[in-house]
Amino acid sequence: MKLFWGMGKVLTLAFWLVVLVSLAVQLPSPFEILLKLAGGLMLLMHVLEVLFFNGDLRGGAHPWRDRLQILCFGMFHLQSFSRSSREVSHA
Repeated sequence: MKLFWGMGKVLTLAFWLVVLVSLAVQLPSPFEILLKLAGGLMLLMHVLEVLFFNGDLRGGAHPWRDRLQILCFGMFHLQSFSRSSREVSHA
């Protein structure tokens, strides 16, 4: 499962790089609009995830770093966050 979550983080980072490149380089007509729309929707979803899980993040060791990683990776970081909190609660 760790491989799956790690691969998800790598692919999400690659997606953000493609979106950033599309902002700097002019792409053909339908692709430019679609990439900007997909990037905006992804950013909106990640902001909502930060807002929904803000209470869980307050008790962590590095809440601002976790918020930044959720903005970048979304649920892929939340899965690693929830796994580590479960391990702590069983200890």
